[in-house]
Amino acid sequence: MSQISFIIDAPAFDPSTGEAKFFYRLARHTLVETLRFPVEGLEAARAETAAFATLLDLSAAVLGVSYFKLLAPFEIDATALALSKAQRAFLLDVYENGLGEFYARNDLKRFGRLTISVGAPREDDVPPTLPDRALVLIGGGKDSLVSVQLLESAGAQMSLFAVNPKGPILSSAERSGLPLLTVERVLDPEMIALGQKPGYYNGHVPSTAINSMIAALAGLLYGYGNIVLSNERSASEGNVEFDGRQANHQYSKSIDFERAIRDVLSTATSGALGYFSLLRPYSEARIAALFARSNRYDDVFSSCNRNFRLAGHDGPLWCGKCPKCHFVFLIFGPHMSKERLTKIFGQNVLDNPDNIDPYRELTGLSGHKPWECVGEILEAAACLWRIADNPDWRDSAVVKALKPDLEAFYGPARLHSAYEEFMTDSTDHLIPEHIESAVAPYAH
Repeated sequence: MSQISFIIDAPAFDPSTGEAKFFYRLARHTLVETLRFPVEGLEAARAETAAFATLLDLSAAVLGVSYFKLLAPFEIDATALALSKAQRAFLLDVYENGLGEFYARNDLKRFGRLTISVGAPREDDVPPTLPDRALVLIGGGKDSLVSVQLLESAGAQMSLFAVNPKGPILSSAERSGLPLLTVERVLDPEMIALGQKPGYYNGHVPSTAINSMIAALAGLLYGYGNIVLSNERSASEGNVEFDGRQANHQYSKSIDFERAIRDVLSTATSGALGYFSLLRPYSEARIAALFARSNRYDDVFSSCNRNFRLAGHDGPLWCGKCPKCHFVFLIFGPHMSKERLTKIFGQNVLDNPDNIDPYRELTGLSGHKPWECVGEILEAAACLWRIADNPDWRDSAVVKALKPDLEAFYGPARLHSAYEEFMTDSTDHLIPEHIESAVAPYAH
């Protein structure tokens, strides 16, 4: 398998149709992915710039992780892409750390062993000029909706952005009343079929990195100077040690990745395109407190990855059984009444005895942090301890079972101080100063 190369061919974009195509070769397979951008509002002249061509090349490589992972070879041939040494280093980070969970769960050792070859970078031309307005990635969950409300309060110009939106993404966007820019992503059906066959690998890819690159293309084509994410500081915590590194399910939501992609996008566009997470100063617990201030989205948002709405079917917004449901219910506990929270979820997740063991993992009493977009282990423990004496929650099955174990494992003083720490904002973020100042009055 080490003799196989993953080959990324030159991508193509047709501004008259808004269609971008990306071409890959792996062993005997030729694979093609398509992105469809809306023609309305697309500024075709920007598609002719060196900045757009570079972003398209970078996107071809980042989107390629979905195809590379079928065989996960050691060599990546991207010589058809015109990229710099720094851009090559960024791609190596995506293929190593962005796929960290995939490698760990398939027991594949690739850290420090991958090679990526790229073509010579293209000459710069006239830098693009982009308006000071934001393209905000929305996922239908609490985080992006907190960003929307903070930016609204600050009077920022913005549109929402999503790739293949369904369910809560559409209903949340509609409730916001803001414009929604969408892109259709069509994966090669052969790749999907191969992923289910013996001899091929399957697993997690860095979807935030992928969607960020698609958003960057949209920012240039439609005139948005800032790509805004809603990744919290908790996302930087890894899940397990593997192959000498931390494998992190949320790597492409981490502060390290944010710095890397911010620099790459800025350099590719001569500083015209910004990229940052508005929620980076906050923990998940702090974001839950901000969300709880308003009930505007209570009946339309969802952070559950298993619910039927996200799959395009009717059904409950929350399954109540997955790590995301467990964690989000828990962090809302200190800030919402039992009546409001159980109405949102359609159940009391903390009062189901079947959830005791999963909450042991979430709070660090057993196992390891779940392979999901959940907050820090200590954060979950501190939030559960915080509600342990609350009349709304103290008699719930999970709380009664875990309170003594949490106190024995961590100690009440540590749990108390940890909760205070998670409710204190971090200064380690990349938010532009003028935006930070504008939202500050509404975040406190």
